[in-house]
Amino acid sequence: MRKYLIERFPTHDERSLFTLVENRTAYSYETCELNLFETHEQAENVHLTFDHFVLTSMLSGKKVMKLPQRASFEYLPGESVILPPGEMMNIDFPEARKLNPTQCIALTISDEVIKKTIDMLNEYHPKASSWGDWQIDPTIFHLTNNLELADTVNRIVRITKSEQGKAKDMMVELTLREMVIRLMQTQARVIFESSYSVLSASHPLAAAIRFIKSNLRNKIDLSRLANQACMSRASFFKKFKETMGVSPAQYILKERIKLACHHLSTSDMSITEVCFACGFENLSHFVTTFKSEEGMTPGSWRLHETK
Repeated sequence: MRKYLIERFPTHDERSLFTLVENRTAYSYETCELNLFETHEQAENVHLTFDHFVLTSMLSGKKVMKLPQRASFEYLPGESVILPPGEMMNIDFPEARKLNPTQCIALTISDEVIKKTIDMLNEYHPKASSWGDWQIDPTIFHLTNNLELADTVNRIVRITKSEQGKAKDMMVELTLREMVIRLMQTQARVIFESSYSVLSASHPLAAAIRFIKSNLRNKIDLSRLANQACMSRASFFKKFKETMGVSPAQYILKERIKLACHHLSTSDMSITEVCFACGFENLSHFVTTFKSEEGMTPGSWRLHETK
């Protein structure tokens, strides 16, 4: 799965830093605070907490994160971690060097913005009756950045870097509210990716996703797919995109590319054979779509992943 990166900040000269370990630069707004942390030397057991809900994203380098009652894990660029207020992070920096500093941002978000966004969605854009309410799931805390989530974080970074004047706070808040929505959609994808088989008997969306995954090699009738969720085609399309952040057609395309990556890395199938084994009817369309999703052609991807 492709990871989408967050834009880096210019690296500080060491002489301008207060400390070489988790040097902090803060950019404050009415509804959030964007913190840039930069580490220029190896370190272990560095503790960090925030008073508000926080979304952190790695920009460069590597951390080893140790969170309460969870197994430690490597934290790399293209990934984000969310934490509730007051949760202690214990962090190692095994590879940080003067010429290879670690950069990470931490975006603390006011409770008011989160509550306002979720309340608005549940009132004006509720999920289908059996799909549950909008909410942030604290158990899904370590995320691979998809395009939609990374785009909102990057826009906040760009506003921080370039915008001036009184409108800056409003621009940040509007983007922040979209980011909260993208976060919940990203979590929904994680839930259904990991549990669709178990949930399919009781959850109509999971049943639809199971149908997609079972029929990737064939042409998928979208009206039949909506029937799996016991909804009209129009209602299903609307609620699917609201919940997952992509349309059913986009999701099917992404799943076919994921299947293609599996074949490319685990078999000797030709590019043409992979194309048709993943439900594509045209080789040119397959290559163009694959490059759009993965950033390189199928042949280049295979060489990169298997070298």
